[in-house]
Amino acid sequence: MAFNTKDDGGDDVMGEINVTPLVDVMLVLLVVFIVTAPLLTNAVHVNLPKTAETAPPEEKAATYLSVDAQGKVFIDKQEFAVDAVETELKNRKAADPELALNLNADDGVQYGIVAKVMAAIERAGVTKLAVLTAPSN
Repeated sequence: MAFNTKDDGGDDVMGEINVTPLVDVMLVLLVVFIVTAPLLTNAVHVNLPKTAETAPPEEKAATYLSVDAQGKVFIDKQEFAVDAVETELKNRKAADPELALNLNADDGVQYGIVAKVMAAIERAGVTKLAVLTAPSN
């Protein structure tokens, strides 16, 4: 054993660490953290004025642009030729500047058709585009 157990009355070095002061310091730090944590929020507290209730803004449904396995292009279930997609999207963008578009493309469709459709979307000025995919299992 590494400890000297005989008592010869000499000034021996104690080989054990006293953990009581360490525990005391840690408990004080924990209390300080618990007390100061709620004060660390960066919120500015203000008293807001009272007003009449208003309706929340309307949630606009996104426009769906789909390309099926045969390469047919649909905008909201209405079929369009690939060349006519840009014109239709420009018209819809003029009617609604906040046009949001969801793109669905079949897994088996040729890449060239999807590339043409995406180029038409960009030329039409649509900036809110979501490409939808299915989660893999």
